[in-house]
Amino acid sequence: MVPTAPTRRGLIAAALVTPLATPLASPFVARAAAAAEPPAAWTLADYEAAMAASGRPAHISEAEFDAIQKRKPAAMALIASYLKSHLGAADPAVMAAFQAVPREYFHYIYSSHEPVPGEAYEANPKPWAIGYGSALSDYLGQAYMTQLLGPKPGMVSLEIGTGSGFQSALLSRIVAQAYTIEIIAPLGNAVSRIFKPLGYDNVHTKVGDGYYGWPEVQGGFDLVIVTCAARFAPPDLFAQLKPGGRMVIPIGQPFKRGQVLYVYTKDAQGRIHSRRDMGVFFIPMTGAIAQVKRS
Repeated sequence: MVPTAPTRRGLIAAALVTPLATPLASPFVARAAAAAEPPAAWTLADYEAAMAASGRPAHISEAEFDAIQKRKPAAMALIASYLKSHLGAADPAVMAAFQAVPREYFHYIYSSHEPVPGEAYEANPKPWAIGYGSALSDYLGQAYMTQLLGPKPGMVSLEIGTGSGFQSALLSRIVAQAYTIEIIAPLGNAVSRIFKPLGYDNVHTKVGDGYYGWPEVQGGFDLVIVTCAARFAPPDLFAQLKPGGRMVIPIGQPFKRGQVLYVYTKDAQGRIHSRRDMGVFFIPMTGAIAQVKRS
């Protein structure tokens, strides 16, 4: 990936660092990872109907829609190659989720109410601004973090930083229930309406401070993914992680190089184990963490 200006959701230059409404009758109602048959076609009519149902009406030409779909196979091949080179293999469930989720549906600038589907599946993956200081992360970074997280059927996931909603949409095609928290109220409220038109009824959204997690979810989470740099891993997220659970989070100082993606796991006795993965560059997690002094 090519380095770009930092964004709140952007996993930057991962390839260049050293490793340390009413559901539509479409294939997207069923989770792709479990589908036995190839998905039916996602059409322009499907796209426009889903956008309208989500409160983001959009109208594009058949030619523009077809051009987007023609770029998708190359993007899928790039994702598979990237995962193989960085993680040894591409997880079929992760690949199926990327195949199922229509990325153009998430290309939308919320602050100006502007659909920008023509940017989807770009040849040189990069973060895209979606307004309010947030972004749709580059698809290679999202693929890497998703596979690193290790989602499996039956699991329950928590995302800190909903952003465009694409990350939790991906997870929802694999896990049983996907929870996601956004601290920016106008963004979080708008994005909360985009999942049901695709039939993604296992995504649960909340506007709030991700530092505290989602303690009302009984039983906690098998997986936690954080998409902004934290000065340290919030204690409440460890408390809500199930035994055997995993958390992926970038740790580092705001707006500084030297941030590192960490993988934390909780064993059966509740002990936390950590592993440094690779250098990354995110803009910082906001909210309570900026005020809390770590003891």
